[in-house]
Amino acid sequence: IICEKGLTNTSVGEITKACGVANGTFYTYFKRKEDVLFALSREIFQEILEKAQSHNGTFMERLVLFMMDFSGYIEKSGLKLCQEWVRNTVNPDLVENADDKNKLHMDIDSIRHLVEQGIERGELKTDTPVDVIAHTLIDVLYGEMLCWDMSGGAYSFEARTKEFCDTFLNAIITPYLNYRKDE
Repeated sequence: IICEKGLTNTSVGEITKACGVANGTFYTYFKRKEDVLFALSREIFQEILEKAQSHNGTFMERLVLFMMDFSGYIEKSGLKLCQEWVRNTVNPDLVENADDKNKLHMDIDSIRHLVEQGIERGELKTDTPVDVIAHTLIDVLYGEMLCWDMSGGAYSFEARTKEFCDTFLNAIITPYLNYRKDE
C-alpha cells in the first residue's frame, strides 16, 4: 500500500487492515506509520550486508553486489517510498527513533565492514583508508538516490549504480588491492 500510495497518503487504518491487526496492536509496536518504514528498512539493509559478506567472490564482487542490491532494493520499493524516506530523514532532528536517526551511519558502517573484511582476508592492503572509502561510496549511493528522487525516477537508480561501478569503482579500489605473486 505504501509503495503504491506513498506514506503520506496511506493511513494507519489501511496498514492495519492489510496486515490483519487492530490499530491498538499497531500502536503497541510503533508510534507512527513512519516507524514501520524505518523498521523494514533496517532489516532489509542488514540482509543486503549479510548477503554481500557471505558471497564467495572477490572483494570487488562483494562490494559491487552490496552497492547494486542497495540501489536495486530502493528502486524496486518505488520512487514514492524513497521520496518519503528522504523527506522523513533529511533532518535528523525530526527523526524520533535513535536507530533511524543513525541510518546514514549504519550504511557507512556496512561498507566499512566490507572493507575491513577485505583487509582481514588479505584482499586489501592494511593501509587501505577504510573510513574514506566507506564515506565516499555512501556519498555516491546517497547522491545517486537523491538525484533519482529529484528526477522523478527519470532513469534507473540501479543502472546508474552499475554505471558508476563499471566506470569508477576499479579506479578507487585498485590502489589498495593486494596481488598475490601466483596471480
